[in-house]
Parts: sequence; C-alpha cells; structure tokens
Amino acid sequence: MSMTKEEARKARHIRVRKKVQGTPGRPRLNVFKSVKHIYAQVIDDYAGKTLVAASSVDKELKGKLPSGGNVAAAKTVGLLVAKRAADKGVKKIVFDRGGYIYHGRVKALAEGAREGGLEF
Repeated sequence: MSMTKEEARKARHIRVRKKVQGTPGRPRLNVFKSVKHIYAQVIDDYAGKTLVAASSVDKELKGKLPSGGNVAAAKTVGLLVAKRAADKGVKKIVFDRGGYIYHGRVKALAEGAREGGLEF
C-alpha cells in the first residue's frame, strides 16, 4: 500500500526534524501550509516554546490579503514573522520547510523573512 502525499510529507518532516534543531541562539522557523492559509512559527526546541508566530489569518493581515493561500500572502507572512522575531531579538534562524518542497509559497515566505532581516 502506497502513502498519500500528506503521509509522505509527514515522513519527510519527521526525518528532517531528527537533524534540524532550534536552539536559543538560533531558533527554528517552521512552515505549515493548508490550501487556504500559510502559517509560520519561530521555535526554541530546547525550551519547547514558540517565540513568535504569524499566519495569513492574523488580525494584522485580516483586511489586507484577498486570499491567504497564494504567494503574495506567503511573502507578507514572512515579512510579518521577521518583524516579530526582530522585536524579540532573533536575527539568525534555522529554516524548517516542514517536508514541503522549496518552491512557490514556501519559497515566498522564506524570501519575505530574509527581506525582513532574518538570516538563514
């Protein structure tokens, strides 16, 4: 029996997470996307805490985005998560694409975060 696309993505994510760790000095930027929205979190894995988060369903972005599931929304979310991380004093991160390929919305979010001042 073969895996579905989502099961394969989860398996990739688990495999990568064995190597990618967010430290207090260099937390992990995690990405999750659904059909309608995209979500990003900056996580310190040692403390087990989310430092900052942003998504296309945030109150700040509610009226600005016509759709939460496109490349423009992903770039906006990347800029917002970078701004919030800078406010918390986070400059360097480890990028965790969550098992998704680095293309489209995931790439746009990463580029937005880089434009916002985060270093990968």
